[in-house]
Amino acid sequence: METRADNPPNGRAASEGATAKKLGKQMEKVGQTAEQVWDRTRESFSDFGDTLDIKGRVDRNPYGTVAAALGIGYVLGGGLFTPLTARIVRLGVRIGVRLAVLPFLKQEMAELVDSLDEEAGGAGKSETKGQASKRTRTRGEEP
Repeated sequence: METRADNPPNGRAASEGATAKKLGKQMEKVGQTAEQVWDRTRESFSDFGDTLDIKGRVDRNPYGTVAAALGIGYVLGGGLFTPLTARIVRLGVRIGVRLAVLPFLKQEMAELVDSLDEEAGGAGKSETKGQASKRTRTRGEEP
């Protein structure tokens, strides 16, 4: 059985070797391009990491870094607009207002007591101290 040039054996085209070489070169070029993109991306992320100094932050404040990661995960996970978040925000505002207002009220009360002591004078001051030390206070009574 003879084969002709226009009808090679096994149904393969005569120029298939040249096509395979072209395909191999294209695949090699794609691989090199992908490698270059990967190297650039890795460099960009390492520059970004150096800018943020993530390793240094973790070393200096590990618990704060874990808390930040938890918060970022919570927000990215869709927990921002949930009833739990609303409760947490309300509690935070309540505590923040108390912490901000209490020192102010303490200062105002101290100034009020000082001004009342000045108005009462020296003699009245000793009488009120003596009376206050003799009396015992009950729970609902103000000092």
